[in-house]
Amino acid sequence: MIQSAATSRRITVQALLLGERLETKRLEEGVVLATAPLIIRAGREGYAVLFRYGVAVLFGLDPMEEAVFLASLGKLVADPLPVQGRDTAEVLIEPGCEDRVDQSGTVFLADPSPQHLQLIAEVLARDLVLSHYEKRIAKVFDSIEPLAVSLSKGSLRKLKTKQLLSQIGEVLLAEHRMVGRVELLESPEVLWIRPELERLFIRLEREYDLSGRNRALDRKLEVISDTAETLLDLIQTRSSMKVEWYIVGLILFEILISIYEMVSG
Repeated sequence: MIQSAATSRRITVQALLLGERLETKRLEEGVVLATAPLIIRAGREGYAVLFRYGVAVLFGLDPMEEAVFLASLGKLVADPLPVQGRDTAEVLIEPGCEDRVDQSGTVFLADPSPQHLQLIAEVLARDLVLSHYEKRIAKVFDSIEPLAVSLSKGSLRKLKTKQLLSQIGEVLLAEHRMVGRVELLESPEVLWIRPELERLFIRLEREYDLSGRNRALDRKLEVISDTAETLLDLIQTRSSMKVEWYIVGLILFEILISIYEMVSG
């Protein structure tokens, strides 16, 4: 167990999105304190919570310890991101206080147990991944708008199937990773062990507005998907019409040849 502090102390928390996946089963270093999510000792007095969807949340590591620890994780990161996502938070340990989140976002804890740190890490990890996909979906959303504008002007011939399929693929991939890996709306497993922490989880979730941002993202995904499918249907219809005109042209060509042979024969 993590020992409670006799006096107040502040812990800096760093959440980092390292890549698409983190192979936690291959971890060879660190004293495991709890699982689901995995929390281990890191640095001299710090801790790290690791998530399979590519996030590491570090508690109380100085810059040098952080660099060393992240270097040790390098071989476990699958599809590393060229630019790592990062988020920072502050945890204030005050024995006897009520677990809460103040207006500045600082988390107050009376007892820094592994379950408390797991819960904080879970929310920070979800916030970081949500921010990552918000940026990716925003790019796709912005690129869909010119396609819709060109359609409204009757410029269907300027639409490219390859570009549209790329947009649809981006949306499907984002939905798969968010729903299949992160499970943004699922209750953290640590609440099964410590249900009394649910109040703290609700406060953290509200602080980072996870539910509201997830709903907004779902609406964007739905608009993108509907728009892309509509445009793809139109492109397929256009292609079918081209084939029909080719067939008509061939028939007319055969008729002309037949007429020519009849006249010349």
